[in-house]
Amino acid sequence: MPYSELIKNFERIRDYMRQFYVYGFKSRSEYDSKSARSYDNERRRIESWLGDYMSFRTTAEGKNVFISVDSRAAERNPLYNAFRAKSFTDGSITLYFYILDLLSGGETLSVQEIVDGISEKYLSVFENAEEFDVSTVRKKLKEYAELGILKAEKRGKENVFGLCENKIDLKSWSEALAFYTEEDPLGVIGTFLPKKPESEIVFRFKHHYILNALDSDILCDILIAMSEHRCVEVAATSKRNNDVIHIHNVYPMKIYISTQNGRQYLLCYHYAYRQPMFFRLDSIHSVKAGAAEKQHEKYEGYYEKLKENIWGVSVGEPFSMDHIEIVLYIEREEEFIARRLEREKRCGKVERLDVNRVKFTADVFDAGEMIPWIRTFTGRIERLSCSNKSVEKQIFADFDAMKALYGGDEDAL
Repeated sequence: MPYSELIKNFERIRDYMRQFYVYGFKSRSEYDSKSARSYDNERRRIESWLGDYMSFRTTAEGKNVFISVDSRAAERNPLYNAFRAKSFTDGSITLYFYILDLLSGGETLSVQEIVDGISEKYLSVFENAEEFDVSTVRKKLKEYAELGILKAEKRGKENVFGLCENKIDLKSWSEALAFYTEEDPLGVIGTFLPKKPESEIVFRFKHHYILNALDSDILCDILIAMSEHRCVEVAATSKRNNDVIHIHNVYPMKIYISTQNGRQYLLCYHYAYRQPMFFRLDSIHSVKAGAAEKQHEKYEGYYEKLKENIWGVSVGEPFSMDHIEIVLYIEREEEFIARRLEREKRCGKVERLDVNRVKFTADVFDAGEMIPWIRTFTGRIERLSCSNKSVEKQIFADFDAMKALYGGDEDAL
């Protein structure tokens, strides 16, 4: 079969790009899922989209190819190119242009009138042209109506279709669209709308999280299910074994996005485990919408109870909270530390004890999520206690390791 840039199954490309070009840095010899020819075809396909952003290094195992993007030079997320390579049938692309051209005059036509119009206006000029049957055209019209390309109306007992009016001046929205395209989790949508020429790029991003583009279809399916209050079937890999896919029936409640690394998470209620839990979106392979959840208000109420005490992306034991208290000693010239604490407190509380001491308290579902943040105050912590003793032990062990490595005051944390 000849090599083709177009793809039918985006999940296969999504997984391949992650395993080989983003996280894995695997060589050709390590690709044992399929034949070497499959590896070469996938590599050529991806390089046709990302040729300017590909780099490689040679190791003992062979040549490893990976994506290398300088956010200062990349004006737009290059991974969006993969979404423009979806394959289609000859009939689908032909009908697309025939239908839109036939309705471009502003009239509304029935399915049979559209079929007859295609035959008379377009197919009649070809010899032995294959006619489109009514059922095929009807399915395509229904698809376009669901996408918002066409509008469906009733004329007597039959449905008629016409082009949807677009009164939005996209040119006046070009700068907002350019920003949306690069910053929004579903910015890929903006790449299919008219934009400014390349020479008129107005935004550059210091922290440009481009890998979220690979999860756009997953995120879109989840958001649609959330808007319709539906449960979903999630196929996801486990943390311990990326080769095993488990099926989970959940009710999606919220999407969390890290401002530190751009990772995206789904907070949901797990029906089998009977508790809220998080899934990283890049561990989810597919999402299948299920039935509407009649008790969606009940599960959404769980989130209202949770959100005030979630520090990161873990809920620990169901509805069991950890209490943590930290007293910081701040020198007179370090008032910026107090301001930072106030700014980053999230669900915690900050209390001024005296000129040099500030107390931070919080009740969270998993205090272990706070450990990296607490470490940033090393050297200024005068007192620390946590109801979760394993977390407290880990924090003090980290401080002891730092003392052993760098030396210092035995009484200072």
